[in-house]
Amino acid sequence: MGLSRLAALHGVATSYSPSAGVTVSVPDDTLVAVLAALGVDAATPDSVRDSLVAAESAARSALLPPTLVVWSGEPPPAALTALPPGTTLDIALEDAGSPPPLSMRITPAGAGGGTTPGRGARPGRTTRTGAGAAGTGTGAGAGAGGPTAPAWWSEPPLGVHRLSARAPGGRSAGATLVVAPPRAPGPPGRCHGFLVQLYSLLSTRSWGMGDLGDLADLAAWSGRALGAGFIQINPLHAAVPGDPTDPSPYRPSSRRFPDPVHLHVESIPEYGHVPDRAALDDLRQGAAALGDTVLHKGALIDRDAVWELKRRALELVRAVPLTPGRRAAYCDFLAEQGQALEDHALWCALAEAHGPDWHTWPTALRDPRSEETARARRALADRVDFHCRLVWLTDEQLAAAQRAARDAGMAVGIVHDLAVGVHPGGSDAWALRDAFARGMSVGAPPDAFNAHGQDWGLPPWRPDALAASGYAPYRTLLRGLLAHAGALRIDHVMGLFRLWWVPEGRPPTEGTYVGQDAEAMLAVLVLEAHRAGAVVVGEDLGTVEPWVRETLARRGVLGTSVLWFERDWDGTGRPLAPERWREGCLATATTHDLPPTAARLTGDHVALRHGLGLLTRGLAEERAAEAHDTAEWLGHLARLRLLPEGEGDEEGAVRAVHRFLLRTPARMVGVWLPDALGDRRPQNVPGTWDQYPNWRLPLADAEGDAVALEELAAAPRLHRLMEVFRPRGEHGTERPTTRTGPGPRP
Repeated sequence: MGLSRLAALHGVATSYSPSAGVTVSVPDDTLVAVLAALGVDAATPDSVRDSLVAAESAARSALLPPTLVVWSGEPPPAALTALPPGTTLDIALEDAGSPPPLSMRITPAGAGGGTTPGRGARPGRTTRTGAGAAGTGTGAGAGAGGPTAPAWWSEPPLGVHRLSARAPGGRSAGATLVVAPPRAPGPPGRCHGFLVQLYSLLSTRSWGMGDLGDLADLAAWSGRALGAGFIQINPLHAAVPGDPTDPSPYRPSSRRFPDPVHLHVESIPEYGHVPDRAALDDLRQGAAALGDTVLHKGALIDRDAVWELKRRALELVRAVPLTPGRRAAYCDFLAEQGQALEDHALWCALAEAHGPDWHTWPTALRDPRSEETARARRALADRVDFHCRLVWLTDEQLAAAQRAARDAGMAVGIVHDLAVGVHPGGSDAWALRDAFARGMSVGAPPDAFNAHGQDWGLPPWRPDALAASGYAPYRTLLRGLLAHAGALRIDHVMGLFRLWWVPEGRPPTEGTYVGQDAEAMLAVLVLEAHRAGAVVVGEDLGTVEPWVRETLARRGVLGTSVLWFERDWDGTGRPLAPERWREGCLATATTHDLPPTAARLTGDHVALRHGLGLLTRGLAEERAAEAHDTAEWLGHLARLRLLPEGEGDEEGAVRAVHRFLLRTPARMVGVWLPDALGDRRPQNVPGTWDQYPNWRLPLADAEGDAVALEELAAAPRLHRLMEVFRPRGEHGTERPTTRTGPGPRP
């Protein structure tokens, strides 16, 4: 009981439910290991007793929790209203240019109170005007008929502040105070757009893989010619270099900084001033040959070959002196990014010298703040500057892609993707090592679909370390990703609430859930999205508790709905009628981890999984089950008169699927770009490594022939599909006409 109680006090689950009516206890060894990763000693009965006494004593004596959340327009949290009368609250505001701290004194219920005179009262900040004040940061009461804020409460402006409380009798405490708007921004109207893996989007000018120039071009064309409102892409996080480099965009070195492999080299202003034109011409010829092998000779995308060519070109470009204006812009960028960028660039420089896993570096260099690391920082200053420069150049092209999207009339623009974690040997895990739980990996528990569970090899953040830092690493991460985004997709959004931790050396079946401060994580996300004027889309596929989806929806975070999974699971089990779909979602037919629609309709995906040894039942049984599911959906589409092409028309069925999506109330409707071409190959097959070319396939047509961006824009099949999205009464879609964003920008 002592170990279970200790685990509960630290947010560590002692059991889990893999399916309805089934409860599995977590092994004691797992609890001990997870608690150790959280800095809690539970190795012996005596240490459990001592740690439990310390934890319970701290809980009893705590005046405040580490983090408090205020949702603008709603009453203050119970932890504040429960403080003893006479307690003084001082709030040091996030904005360094603000007036003195806001001060309040808690009074008994029914008594007067408010901002203490002469202690930083903020004119214009105490008017309670309802939830609509969220955009201005003014104080607000609850809506009509709801609970009201106490008279002493004066809502602080939006931001992440520092709260100090002094109670009568001398007790005091400090806490992080997150003041967030009640909801994240939403799309300004209903819109449709494309989902695409950027590396797969080659043009004839690409250097062997899709780049940010191609992204800008796709956005400009599809926004103007097709009325698209957004382009959702894979994570562009910095990868861990290797031989070969892991091509997965979901196991990066750093989520805070982009990978320069996505640069369109010729768009860099200094490119035209490189004096050694012959060297550049040689590199361009190599790039053209690399692209030709992918587009015309059936080769896979070779990220390492692409990077080798681009790196050599970028070394030449970097030797060109910056103009005074460009130099000033670069210096401003360095100042804005600060220590975080310098650490990332130093990791890149050290990785060149010592390899890409910092655990294998000389011992002193494993600490980013050691004296030896400081000396290396000075010795490698030139390489550090090179890698800083690459991040800046990539940031400029990310901004250019979003400008191209908005200039083309897109209501949202580029939807960036946030991976669930980082590589344990990479930049973030080194620079922020105290924020990560050592010896732990994120994964998924066993369930009906995977009896062995999953270990993703990604170290989790320590909830206690995040809280102690005022969520600074998380805020910095979000701010960087949202800087040039119209929306942000959060992979495995359930991770805001809890994550499955797997101790090193143990199978995923011996993991457990560790809870996050979900309200704080969500409040910071909503706050940063509001500041950026960006939509938030959560990937909430699979088994998700209803209250999680309800909480996300209440705060304006859209969900993800995939057609084949939307059934009346609480009733008949049949396809869910379009009017019963949720409005707050991005609706689509498939994703990067699922079969393309043409493959599902034809059953090709079953044959592929059989050949890879991934089926859990016989081939005939699997084919029959999949055929039944597909036939059920096609019958549903036919009854709704969405399949005028009739049976046996695979391309017509793809169009029918998208007609159905437009019948739903979904705010955003996404078209998997390979579906527009008839491509039947998934970009990723979960459960495989080198058995399948994950993350290395270019866009292709129904015959499997690669399609360049220029050919895609003229593809008859794509245009026949996009006719479905032309405004017409039966389909009910709105072609975006506004050029304003989904929310205010500071």
